[in-house]
Amino acid sequence: MDDHLDAAVRALSWNPSTPAGVLLRLLKLDHRDVRWTITQRADLPLEVVDAILADPETKLRQEFAFSAAADPAQRARLIDDPHLKVHLALAIGPTPYRGRVEPLPDWAYERLLKHPDERIRHETVVSYLVPARVLAGLADHPDSALRAASCRAWEELPDTTRELLLRDDDLKVRQAAAMQVCREDADRTEWLVESLGRSHLVGQVLRTGRLSREFAEHRVAQPRPVSVAANPSLPPDLVQRLAVDPDPHIRLVVSARPELTEAERAAIDYTVEPEARLDTLDWVWDAREDVDLLRRCATSAHSWLRRSAAVCPALPPDMVELLAQDEDFAVRLLLCEFHPEPPPELLLDLYLHGSHRAVEMLTSKPGFPSAGLAARFLDSPDPRRRGLALRDPALTPDDLDRLSREGLRGSAARDPRLPLARIRELLADPDMLGTVAGNPALPAEDMHRLLDAAGVPA
Repeated sequence: MDDHLDAAVRALSWNPSTPAGVLLRLLKLDHRDVRWTITQRADLPLEVVDAILADPETKLRQEFAFSAAADPAQRARLIDDPHLKVHLALAIGPTPYRGRVEPLPDWAYERLLKHPDERIRHETVVSYLVPARVLAGLADHPDSALRAASCRAWEELPDTTRELLLRDDDLKVRQAAAMQVCREDADRTEWLVESLGRSHLVGQVLRTGRLSREFAEHRVAQPRPVSVAANPSLPPDLVQRLAVDPDPHIRLVVSARPELTEAERAAIDYTVEPEARLDTLDWVWDAREDVDLLRRCATSAHSWLRRSAAVCPALPPDMVELLAQDEDFAVRLLLCEFHPEPPPELLLDLYLHGSHRAVEMLTSKPGFPSAGLAARFLDSPDPRRRGLALRDPALTPDDLDRLSREGLRGSAARDPRLPLARIRELLADPDMLGTVAGNPALPAEDMHRLLDAAGVPA
């Protein structure tokens, strides 16, 4: 198969309109990338799923188990797969970047948690997808790793079960249980810090656990007490001491504490660099449904508070409009990335003028504007701006045809509104095969002809 036809079959594997018959032919092809792409598609026809699950290649079934787009009920059918590697992939599950994945049915997790292989049980129980109602049933499991995981369902557990977990014979189970109560228990905070040693969880405990006066003084006296500086139970006089700490990062952390007034924040010598990557403040995220608190953060002079408010879906519309005009680029970008309804013009403005790599993804947001873009950008000398005209539902077939001949051949060739005659004209160009084969308007008969030319079995 030459490179042009190879590009064409790759495009057919991800073309959203590729019918089941074409997908089944593609699965017969000995082409690693094409077969993997098919396993990652959403809304696969049932006959294609059946073919994947019956495929003799274990790797293909593994890849379907990792699919973030596949129907969880179909992925769960792999529970009866004969190969352990497939079970392991199903237990680990998909982990898309910033993507949401639907969990498997409860019965599938229950089967995996009873798997005879310890690795399968342990990989399953650490998955964030396992529902709390399933985890809650593990509190008396003989495997200590599963008992520890049940602590993640703390709110689902009765008081008697919680007490048993806090006194469990296994250290890791006691630690997992103590993590759930240390916010209100200073003794358990100290015990966790001592027993966790060099674990990454120590920082979380110091940031959130209740502190006794003596322990707080001890930790503040340690080098770089960054985590303690954010702890809500830190006594006021120790907060004041850290507010003038020589370390600028510690002063920054103190300046973002929830109890401070705007005047008290302003009195601290802190700086938020424009490019600083700051996590959302815990106390803001924990109260992300509190509209009054979100208003206070959105109107704060402190950009870390405004950045934290920008990622909260419950931010009221008037505060969304306010933050859309914020002087801090990170506030505007976070609003576009995380709020369900950022202003369309803000999405467009950041796409056109932002230099951060994340702005390139803004066009995939549902609220990105479309109407009127042809009138604004069709004749722009900048190809990037001219390409926005393709988003306009009012773009005429003639203008689309023109764009396919004026430096935007690739983008226009994938547009399903392109006249069929022009699609087939482009299909005759070997250099365009890999692009036009991805056009959703490409008829199935043309897809099959491409596969015939590529030597793919019928």
